[in-house]
Parts: sequence; C-alpha cells; structure tokens
Amino acid sequence: MTERNADLVTVPDVVGMPFHVGGEVAVNAGVVLANPDPDGPPIGTLAWPGLFYITSQQPAAGVQIHRWDSVAVEIIEHGTAEHSAPLESNDPLPQDVAHATPEREHIVDVTGGDARA
Repeated sequence: MTERNADLVTVPDVVGMPFHVGGEVAVNAGVVLANPDPDGPPIGTLAWPGLFYITSQQPAAGVQIHRWDSVAVEIIEHGTAEHSAPLESNDPLPQDVAHATPEREHIVDVTGGDARA
C-alpha cells in the first residue's frame, strides 16, 4: 500500500446543522461532505433546492482523516423530520380565561396628571 502525502485533519461535527452551513464548516476543516451511497448523485444535488439538515455523519466528529477526504452525511428536508409529539390531544385546554379579569384602559398624562378613560 502506498503512503499518502496529504496531511491529517480533524473531522468537524456537522450533525444538526443546515447542509449549506455544514458544507462550509467541512471545507474550513479541510474535508468534503459526500453522499453515503457512492453510486448515488452528489450530496449537493440531493440538498438543493430547499433547506436540508444533516442528521448523521461518518466518520464521527473528532476522527483524523486525510485532507479533502469525504465525510458521508445523511440529510433530511426541513419540515419532514419524524417526531413523537401527538398530533391531537383529548386533554382539556387550560382555563386561562378564568384568571383573566377585564380592566379599564388607563391613559397616562405625561404632563403630570393621571386621566382615566
């Protein structure tokens, strides 16, 4: 096996970042983001147009790799992430109305007096 002349760089943590921000962070660290599927389209093609977030990366942050090696990232479009929040609830709504009491408007006279409406 031949030895590489490229210096080693540290993989940054890009998980949770918007793809366009993670791409800049990666380039500043000396690595490039890539599609985990080597036979698939470039990751930049998958993340455009729209707002995509990075959900995972390989290798992990902190690992040393050769400069300009690839970091494979999974992405998801903004607004399509799975969540566990219930869509509907049968719980009664808070009764804030019971605590609210109407109050007359106050007009403040900045000349020194207090006038009430």
